[in-house]
Amino acid sequence: MSLPYVSCCLVLLLLTLLPAQAADYRIDPARSHADFGVKLFWLTQLNGRFQEIDGDVTLSSLHDTAIVDAHITVESIHMNSDRIRRWVLAPEFFDASRFPSIHFVSEPISLAMLEKGGDLDGELTLRGVTKPAHFEVLPSHCPLDLPQQCVISVRGTIQRSDFGMSNHRTAISDQVQLGMMISLDYAARSANTD
Repeated sequence: MSLPYVSCCLVLLLLTLLPAQAADYRIDPARSHADFGVKLFWLTQLNGRFQEIDGDVTLSSLHDTAIVDAHITVESIHMNSDRIRRWVLAPEFFDASRFPSIHFVSEPISLAMLEKGGDLDGELTLRGVTKPAHFEVLPSHCPLDLPQQCVISVRGTIQRSDFGMSNHRTAISDQVQLGMMISLDYAARSANTD
């Protein structure tokens, strides 16, 4: 047997023995939501709620940090007015037909910070544009190093013009308040993934 062939076989064998990366927690879409608010004519607050978030939280091998990977379904938005809902789903706002989801992936965060609260940085993709995003995690008193249900609350602010939503600058504030209430369920790993 040639040396390259043996090396290739060893690499394949090692890959099959290494644990597969699997999510430790799944975001429960039925019990999670995201809220947004933006000022209209600088006086009235325009609010909406995305009723479907899914994704997962994956712990590091040492179970000391976690990465949050969340998708928000744009069409799941609920608003008090059907007319305003159609407008925010239209091309000049969320453009839901072309960009059906909002995606956030966090940088690794310490589990202690998830319990005590703190900064949550990562990348937010909205309308096909990916930008750094900064959020604040509120204290949850929910140790993720133990298998259980957890609820994490997050809030922050983005500039809508950063994501190509620059229409109606005189009528709508550029600043958008975002909040997420994420309910996590422990995702049991398969026997060979510890």
